[in-house]
Amino acid sequence: MVVVVECGGGRVKLNVDGFTVVYVEIMPPVPKYKHLSGHQKRKRKKLEEEKRNADEVKQNRIHKFFSKETQSSSSNLGDDNVGDDNVGEDNVNATVDEEANVGKDNMNVDVDNMNAGEDNVNPVPDIDIFDPRNWGGLSNDMIKELVMKGPKRDRDVVKGPVDKFGTHFSNTMYTRILSNRETCDREWLVYSKKLDKLYCFCCKVFRTGHPKGGLDDEGYNDWIHASGRLKQHEVGLEHFKNMNEWFELHQRLKCNETIDKSAYEQFRKEKDYWKQVILRIVALVKFLAKYGLAFRGSNEKLYKKGNGNFLGLVEMLEEFDLIMKEHVRRVLNDECHVHFLSHNIQNELIQLLGDKVRTEIIKKVKQAKYYSIILNCTPDTSHQEQMSIIVRYVNFNSSSVTIEESFLGFLVVDDTTGLGLFEVTCKELESLDLDIGDMRGQDYDNGANMRGKNKGVQTRFLEKNPRDFYSTCGCHSLNLALSDMANTITKSKELFGTIQRLYTIFAHSINRWKFLKDNVKGLTLKSLSTTRWESRIDSIKPIRTKLGDVRKALREVRGTDRDAKIISEAKSLEEYELGDFEFLAQIVIWFELLSKVNVASKRLQAKDVVLDVVIDEVDKLIKFFKNYREVGFSKALDESREIANEIGVNAEFRQKRVIYRKKQFDESSSVEEVTFSPEEDFRLKTLDEAKLKECCYRLEDALKYEGESDIDAKELYTELKLITTFLPRHIDNPFDVLDYIFQRSTTYPYGINAYKVLLTIPVTVASAERSFSKLKLLKTYLRSTMSQERLNGLATISIESEILDTMDYKELIESFASKNARRTTLFA
Repeated sequence: MVVVVECGGGRVKLNVDGFTVVYVEIMPPVPKYKHLSGHQKRKRKKLEEEKRNADEVKQNRIHKFFSKETQSSSSNLGDDNVGDDNVGEDNVNATVDEEANVGKDNMNVDVDNMNAGEDNVNPVPDIDIFDPRNWGGLSNDMIKELVMKGPKRDRDVVKGPVDKFGTHFSNTMYTRILSNRETCDREWLVYSKKLDKLYCFCCKVFRTGHPKGGLDDEGYNDWIHASGRLKQHEVGLEHFKNMNEWFELHQRLKCNETIDKSAYEQFRKEKDYWKQVILRIVALVKFLAKYGLAFRGSNEKLYKKGNGNFLGLVEMLEEFDLIMKEHVRRVLNDECHVHFLSHNIQNELIQLLGDKVRTEIIKKVKQAKYYSIILNCTPDTSHQEQMSIIVRYVNFNSSSVTIEESFLGFLVVDDTTGLGLFEVTCKELESLDLDIGDMRGQDYDNGANMRGKNKGVQTRFLEKNPRDFYSTCGCHSLNLALSDMANTITKSKELFGTIQRLYTIFAHSINRWKFLKDNVKGLTLKSLSTTRWESRIDSIKPIRTKLGDVRKALREVRGTDRDAKIISEAKSLEEYELGDFEFLAQIVIWFELLSKVNVASKRLQAKDVVLDVVIDEVDKLIKFFKNYREVGFSKALDESREIANEIGVNAEFRQKRVIYRKKQFDESSSVEEVTFSPEEDFRLKTLDEAKLKECCYRLEDALKYEGESDIDAKELYTELKLITTFLPRHIDNPFDVLDYIFQRSTTYPYGINAYKVLLTIPVTVASAERSFSKLKLLKTYLRSTMSQERLNGLATISIESEILDTMDYKELIESFASKNARRTTLFA
């Protein structure tokens, strides 16, 4: 007998022989339709995609965990292009598969390799690890700490806010009720009060693949079905697996017996070793860069002749330092593939240190808000036009307010027109994230491409920002005025020609120079400067103070030299030039004039010089010239007569033949003498209230652009009146005033802004000129192929060494040490 029973989607056939079942056959269900519906196709496709994505995620977890940042290194060499046997392996780029040494199960990579993670390679953000919102992006160290301490619950929350259905979270959900009425704490369940959602801690942190529900992803807040969803989740296979990982990791961490404990300890020791090595290498780089010394020689091999200053310092340090001794031993025995001694690593460290200094400078500039730029150009050894860019700002970081002029780098200029220089400068300011709208001053030399009122750089900046005041370099202007004054007087040109002849006759022979040194004690003759006229005081001073001794030296040259031309030249200089009373008078006059001008020029070249100081110095200089015109000549003649009597020279001007010119019929025979008006007394006068108010409104108009101004004239006038009333009497300079009002910044905000703008305006390009001295030291004939990045890095470290000395670059060393320790472990 055959019995057919319909069972679910199929049929069960039973062949019965008495009461014995012979076989059971389950028939497949007969489909209702021949083809799947659209919904069924979409569902199947979704399941296939989820499975494929989950597989890809699992396969990539090891690759993602052990992936490293590509170490950047400059391909341009800073010194001579040389080979490298010992030290060329730093640029290996670590192309070896980092996954070769990884044999752990993908499921346990995030847990078991916790201690060997990217420690300190990237700075860990300051986030709340107990906030469920951050559980999706925790680092390995954060997960370790979270596992050890466990997820935190807010016990004060009894119930959450009511939703639109009238349901809410209840703390009773933390408890699971078993079938026998016993209770069990759901320690994996966490409620976020801020998001009003539930999270599964273990599934959120340890799950692999795509999330299966809100509890392990964005959170769950369907409070109507919450009870059923929690029961369904806690009996799931994925939840059991994640709970097991959580408990196992907690137990291993508690016993300090993680799987990779030995590897982690080795990694830690290796990282500490490399940290100490890098610290010493950075110190060597700083030392060489600070003093503008060359790094490399003709080769890059340790303990080889001509290996340069850098490796030479490494060899010297190895004799006294145990860390460096061990490092050199590893390098010589080929025990390490990366060792931070090659030129590429030098370039990278130089660039990183230079960038760190520039970042600190930009940070100060942005804090000051207002800034000015100083530009100047000069060709380097490789015949490239280099433009030095200096930024001037008021620094409020120190204990007292100071004015800073900081070097930002050299810019290669191909187009030296006003437009070309303007575009290069704007591009650099944009790359430094400096707003041109905050620029309040610009200072250049007297070149037409810079100061031109139609197409110059200053005009183009003023078109873009009318509040960007332009001022010519005070030192350049003073130098040009002095040069023009001397070149318009024939006797002055003859005087300086004689001084140069005097220097030449001694400087072109070691024997004649010895005669000069034997007779002139403490001073020596110097050649005339063709660019800085005020520095000619150094050429005049030995003649002014040691004229008799110089004539003795010339007399010895006449008696001992065998060259007739030299004898004649020495005789002429001794008897006619240096023995002429007119020459003595000119020496005395020019020595007095250049002394005053040199003092004023030195003050104008100071970094912290401000506009009012420049005006005061120029006024003093003008006052001196006017006074000297009235009374200085007679005083100079008296001093000249004293010198003439000391050296035995006739203290009278030589009489020259009078040349009579035939007069025209309409010329008068009487000669009118030119008289000079008495000198006006320059005094600092106190402004009355009307004048003060007028100045405030003029300053507001000058700082106004597109309806906005840096100050308010009425408020500034009120603040200045208050400052005048309460300012202590002993404070009498702008810096002390700024210190006083800065301590009361909330009381005088517009006063601070006015001072910041006025103190920011530069008056000289001396800082840019000083940077060129470093350029000539760094980019020499032997280092003419130096890359621009290396040049800027070395120049920044050298010029702004004080900033670098006060900075903490521990983070840089930590990053380098971690990368190198990991790379060494992989090669081992």
